[in-house]
Amino acid sequence: MKQELVRFVRSYVKEIENGTAAVFAGAGLSLPAGFVNWKELLRPIAEGIDLNVDRENDLVTLAQFHLNAHRNNRNELTQTVINEFGKKARETENHEILARLPIRTYWTTNYDKLLETSLERASRIPDVKFTVEHLAQTKPNRNAVVYKMHGDISLPHNVILTRDDYESYHVKFQPFITALSGDLVDKTFMFIGFSFTDPNLEYVLSRIRTTFANNQRKHYCFLKSVEQGEHESEEDFEYRKRRHALVIADLLNYNIHTLEIDDYSEVTEVLRTIEGAYRRRTVFVSGSAHEYGDWGTEKAEEFLGKIGKKLIESQFKVVTGMGLGVGNSVIAGALDQIYMHQKEILHDQIIMRPFPQGVNVRELWESYRQDMTSYAGISIFVFGNKLENGQVVEANGVVREFEIARDKGHALIPIGATGYVAESLWGKIQNDFQAYFPDYPEGLKTKFSALGDKSLDEDALLVSLVKVLKELEK
Repeated sequence: MKQELVRFVRSYVKEIENGTAAVFAGAGLSLPAGFVNWKELLRPIAEGIDLNVDRENDLVTLAQFHLNAHRNNRNELTQTVINEFGKKARETENHEILARLPIRTYWTTNYDKLLETSLERASRIPDVKFTVEHLAQTKPNRNAVVYKMHGDISLPHNVILTRDDYESYHVKFQPFITALSGDLVDKTFMFIGFSFTDPNLEYVLSRIRTTFANNQRKHYCFLKSVEQGEHESEEDFEYRKRRHALVIADLLNYNIHTLEIDDYSEVTEVLRTIEGAYRRRTVFVSGSAHEYGDWGTEKAEEFLGKIGKKLIESQFKVVTGMGLGVGNSVIAGALDQIYMHQKEILHDQIIMRPFPQGVNVRELWESYRQDMTSYAGISIFVFGNKLENGQVVEANGVVREFEIARDKGHALIPIGATGYVAESLWGKIQNDFQAYFPDYPEGLKTKFSALGDKSLDEDALLVSLVKVLKELEK
C-alpha cells in the first residue's frame, strides 16, 4: 500500500477511536452494486430532448432542460429514478465494512438504501433522515445517523435532480445545510465515490472556508489517477492530467486531501486495512483453567491480572468470555488499571460476555464466541483445560475460539508457556509461522517464540507479550 494511504489509515483509525470519523458517500460507492451513475440515469432523458448525454458536462442543467420541455411535469424523471433505483441490489464489501466500523455519521447524495440496509445487517440501528421533518425526530437506541441530503427512493418525486431543485435547496432544506456544516467542522470526513461536482456541497464548503479560513478541519477523498485511453491522443491525455492536478489543488482550499488510487479495488483494500487496524486496538483473551499445572494458583492469577492491566495501560480494549479460572483475574487486573491508576471512568474499555449456564445452552455458546471475537482483531490464548468425567483435559472451547479468531483474521497470540491448549496452539503457529503472520518481518518470530519459553518468569513473559503487540501495531 502507498505510504500516503498508510498514513491516512493511521489517522482515520484515531478519528474512529475518538468518535469523530464521518463518511460522505457518492454515487461511486453504489456503482459496483449495479446502480447507475448520473450520466447513465439521464441518458434516456437526454435522448428524449434530442441531446447526447456524452457531450454534456452540466447534468443538472440537462435535467432542467427536460423539465422545461415538459412544462415542469416531473413524471418521466420520477419514473426514471424508480426504474433505476427501485430494483433490488446487494450491498458491496465496501458498504459492509463501512457499516461494521463504529462510525456514527454517514452522509450521502445517493437515493438507494444500501447504506442503511448494510447497517441493519451489521446489527446496528440507523436513524435515516431524508426530509426536514426527520431532522427533528430521533429514532430510539440509534447508533448511526444516515443523512440522505438529496432524498430517498421511497419518495422519488422529491429527490434533488434538476437545477430548480438545487437553486431552491438552501430555502427548502436549510436544516440539512446547517447539519452538514456542523459535521464538517466537528468531524473528519472520508469522501468515497464522490466527484465534487455537487453544488450543495460546494455551497457548504465555501462558507466553511470563509468562516474558518486557515483553521478548517482536515478531510480526505479518494480520486482515481488519470490513465491514457487506448485511442486517446497525447494532447488530450496531458490536458486531462493538468485538469486532474488542478482539481486536487482546488480541494486543498477546503482542506480536503486527495488519496490517489490506480484502481477502485484499492479503496476496498484501504477499508479492509482500516477495519483491521481498528479491531487490533481490541484484544480478546481466551482461556480456561481448572488447574494451572506448574504455575500454581497464586502465580497464575497474578500473571493473568498483569495481562489485563498491561493491555489497558497500552491503550487496548479487552474482551473476554470469563473463562473458568482465567476471565476473573484478567478483568481484575484491567479494572485495577482503569480505576486505581488511570483514574478513569469505565466506558467501553472492557467487554465481558459470561457464558450462559444451565441445561441446553451449549448451542448458544457458538453464537457467544462469534459475538465476542467480532469486537477484536487480536486474540491471546492462555492455559486451556477443563475437568471432564473427573479428568483434566484440554478445553475444546478454547480451540474453537482459536478457529473462529483465525477465520476472522485475528492476529493469534497463544502464550505457550502457560501449557495445555495454549502450548499446543503456540507450537502450531511456531511450526508454520509464515502462514499465520505472512505480512510481518522476521523479527516478530523471535519475539513470538519467547512466549513458549517455560524457563521465563511471568514478568519476562509479559515483556515478550508487549513486544509482540508493539510489532503488530506497526
